[in-house]
Amino acid sequence: RREFKAEVIGVDPLSDLAVLKVNGEDLPSVNIGNSNELKVGDWVVAIGSPFSFDFSVTAGIVSAKGRSIQNNNIGNYVPFLQTDVAINPGNSGGPLFNLDGEVVGINSQIYSRSGGYQGLAFAIPINVAVDVAEQIISVGTVSRGYLGVRMSEVDSDLAEALGMRKPYGALINDVEEDGSADEAGLLPGDVIIEFDDKEIKFSTDLPHVVGQIKSGTKANAKVIRDGKEITLDFVLGELPVNN
Repeated sequence: RREFKAEVIGVDPLSDLAVLKVNGEDLPSVNIGNSNELKVGDWVVAIGSPFSFDFSVTAGIVSAKGRSIQNNNIGNYVPFLQTDVAINPGNSGGPLFNLDGEVVGINSQIYSRSGGYQGLAFAIPINVAVDVAEQIISVGTVSRGYLGVRMSEVDSDLAEALGMRKPYGALINDVEEDGSADEAGLLPGDVIIEFDDKEIKFSTDLPHVVGQIKSGTKANAKVIRDGKEITLDFVLGELPVNN
């Protein structure tokens, strides 16, 4: 129950995370896990202060991974963990543990029409949070890759026309002039099915993958164009951020 004054080292609006520094002795710490190893159905536990009921523990399972949610421009570049752990106002910023007692996420948001828990809770994967924190500590800002495209989902009709076995990937609708995608030769009508060796199942997967790669980094993509699979090489741009 000690209190400390904290210094704000840096803030990342797109992930809704901040790095704080406190000076103290005998500070307790938690063990950091690997959120990439989580599977849908794994049990997880949250600790927080819902409605000011301090030190409350709730449990549930991982409902989905890689969720995109739109809330004040937060969500496009964070592959949220969706859980059914009971999360309410006062839980935000609290840890999400696996059953080994390792932190695998930071509870962030709920989806609710009432303002209370309705079975849909979202946590920032700890791997994303650690990367954000390390960048803030080392350089003061967070670098995210940027392609410069507008995209949509691939429907069944388009998949059939392209000779694809099933609808998946990100359909490119528009390409920004002189952007990373334009310079790589990406065209409207292309479908990105893999980027940086990671499968793109839905269009929302692409910003998650690209956003976790630093700008200026080289990456390649597998693309369906005119029914054929081709490979394009990219040098990622810097995601513009409006604070």
